[in-house]
Amino acid sequence: MTDSYARNLKLQLEWYGEPLGDRFRRLLGRLGLSQAQLAGILGLSAPMLSQLMSGQRAKISNPTVLTRLLQLEATVNDPAWDTHPPAEQLRRLDEIRGAQRSTLTVDRVKETSATPVPADDPVVAIQALLRDIASAGDLEGASELLEDRYPELAEALRVLGAGRTQDARAYYLKITGHH
Repeated sequence: MTDSYARNLKLQLEWYGEPLGDRFRRLLGRLGLSQAQLAGILGLSAPMLSQLMSGQRAKISNPTVLTRLLQLEATVNDPAWDTHPPAEQLRRLDEIRGAQRSTLTVDRVKETSATPVPADDPVVAIQALLRDIASAGDLEGASELLEDRYPELAEALRVLGAGRTQDARAYYLKITGHH
């Protein structure tokens, strides 16, 4: 195992209580799903799920995906799960697949963030909103499409949506003049 994989697995242990591969494998076994099917329920691509499982990537960057993971674990770990007929189980999986984060709050971001989040942090709220809508890669792709005609908007998407929080804060201060 390379150093980056070991580092990523260590971070997953710190952030999620155990490596994501262990959590995903439990769900796969419990539900009898393929990785692609589980990825679809969670709202991830199959390659992203595989990267998280193997430690190629450390973090679930979309809070909605983490919300769905927690809902799915709670649902299938409920003793009543096994008493439901297959049609009801499928209905519940579809319900989780369609679940969105119900509110955008600093407290909710704190629960899913690997770094401390100060109260009333507009930058974190903006980042969470953008990351609920699209992945960092999609936001970067959108910024590339906008670059020629709307360079300021492209920069905002790139920095606030796909950038590091530290860079996003500096950008926010530059744009708003708030200190």
